[in-house]
Amino acid sequence: MNPLVTPPADALHEVLHDVFGYGAFRGHQEAIVEHVAGGGDALVLMPTGGGKSLCYQIPAIARHRGGFGVTVVVSPLIALMHDQVGALEEAGVHAAFLNSTLEGDDARRIEREMLSGRLVLLYAAPERILTPRFLAMLDSLHERDRLSLFAIDEAHCVSQWGHDFREEYLGLSALHERYPEVPRIALTATADDHTRADIVERLALTQARQFVSSFDRPNIRYTIVEKDNGRTQLLRFLRDEHDGDAGIVYCQSRKKVEETATWLTAEGFAALPYHAGLDAGVRRRHQDRFLREEGIVMVATIAFGMGIDKPDVRFVAHLDLPKNIESYYQETGRAGRDGVAADAWMAYGLADVVNQRRMIDDGDADEDFKRLQRNKLDALLALAEAHDCRRVRLLQYFGEDSAPCGNCDNCLHAPATWDATEAARKALSCIYRFHQHGGITFGAGHLVDVLRGKVTDKTRQHGHETLSTFGIGSDLTEALWRSVLRQLIALGYLRAEGEYGTLGLTTTARDVLKGEVQLFLRVPAETPKRVRTTRSRTDRPPPLPLDDSGLARFAALKAWRAEVAREHNLPAYVVFHDATLAEMAREHPGTLEALADIGGVGAKKLEAYGHEILRVLAT
Repeated sequence: MNPLVTPPADALHEVLHDVFGYGAFRGHQEAIVEHVAGGGDALVLMPTGGGKSLCYQIPAIARHRGGFGVTVVVSPLIALMHDQVGALEEAGVHAAFLNSTLEGDDARRIEREMLSGRLVLLYAAPERILTPRFLAMLDSLHERDRLSLFAIDEAHCVSQWGHDFREEYLGLSALHERYPEVPRIALTATADDHTRADIVERLALTQARQFVSSFDRPNIRYTIVEKDNGRTQLLRFLRDEHDGDAGIVYCQSRKKVEETATWLTAEGFAALPYHAGLDAGVRRRHQDRFLREEGIVMVATIAFGMGIDKPDVRFVAHLDLPKNIESYYQETGRAGRDGVAADAWMAYGLADVVNQRRMIDDGDADEDFKRLQRNKLDALLALAEAHDCRRVRLLQYFGEDSAPCGNCDNCLHAPATWDATEAARKALSCIYRFHQHGGITFGAGHLVDVLRGKVTDKTRQHGHETLSTFGIGSDLTEALWRSVLRQLIALGYLRAEGEYGTLGLTTTARDVLKGEVQLFLRVPAETPKRVRTTRSRTDRPPPLPLDDSGLARFAALKAWRAEVAREHNLPAYVVFHDATLAEMAREHPGTLEALADIGGVGAKKLEAYGHEILRVLAT
């Protein structure tokens, strides 16, 4: 590589302050930046909103200033490339992307800038980077010592054990084989032990230093409710707590996305659908509206979300159970990136558990992979059925110890439990009698009918009114029985099988049947209603306390920022985050020097907007 001196620590702090406007690094950022700027490889696990981008952007800028050339950023999403490049250009850093949205002339112009060394960062998708044409350009840069760094974002996509596997990521090991002297940094917000080991192996990062930050997102409140008419529960949650807020509602199927978006629109919300079956132009328009407008609710499958940088997403709601804890953590992590209070809300029921188990069992994967996926689902079910702190459970999954948070539903409203040992034995006995009677398994609905002594065509057809277990559970409601069955599946005493989710006993069910296990289960209960916090969209509370005059300045700054964002065709948060505007409103700087001390005001933005900001504050 280029024999020039590695950027010193004070040069890295200078970039942090002058370009990005921050006075100090957070958490592991400083150690990561110094290691990568010095030419070291790194694997970085850092939660969404933890400042991952700075971990490669600052080394890229400092190394470019030192003559090391361009940094190539591997990014899987067009929207993320656009926003990152827009934010860097706003900060005075020359960056560009190469993707399918560019016309031929524009793409060739960017390629020339890359080869000339003028570009600091270039964003591209893995499938483009691995083409012969792109590799030839990298060869040319490498021969002239002008290839500075590879940053592989969303690195969990390389893992087949992960939740966002993308086959094109597998070829990225070629970068190390071809350019072994060029440092690499791989970054992700979620990776359990299996996925982390896969990233290290597949990207040839065995010698890389690993930086693992806390996975805790203390500003997110986790709430999981038992599904009882999910739409009604979602509507109550939105109207009571998030009317007018930007948020995401995740659904499992494209059809449910479309129906839910239409229904929310009819209920008065600005809701848009997003799934892979929509036309690419429609998806792009909907995503742009979500990023640029306030108060949009995006109803989506998991096709939406990775790389979304919008800081003021106030809630993420799940109407269906995700596949595993990694997916849940990744999706809920899109809320509250600005550090302000946000909600992760989920409704789930017995059908969700049955569906997820069936999808695993019916998949084409080998048995080892299915076994791992079942274990991952079991971990999510344990989180959903937990009586104790959700956050402690969630962080435990990622190998992190913590104390009860005081800010999840279980901490705020401790769930009631009951001794369900006898009820569980009755349910398991009934399933055993089904097998004895005709060797046929049945679903939850029929099982509950038999337990409660309900005569139906199906009970008559199969002669189940003659079973000794017919009616032995008539003292419990249908809802309570369904709750028992769901928790027995979650605890591993029952398994859902086949297309219709019929219920079968597991080997551990024998311990319950023999009375050797005492079971305390959750009492089904609706989430306690919280104080209604409905506000108009123009009256969002600032990220920090302000007096009346401060609130007026904050509102004026937001109005000014909206005009600038429209003129530059950028999301408003790319110009300045709400936190930066709130600090301006509180401190009320009267000079450019005082304005420069506000977090998030770099040299380029001070030059471009400083006088206008002072004018807005003065008036």
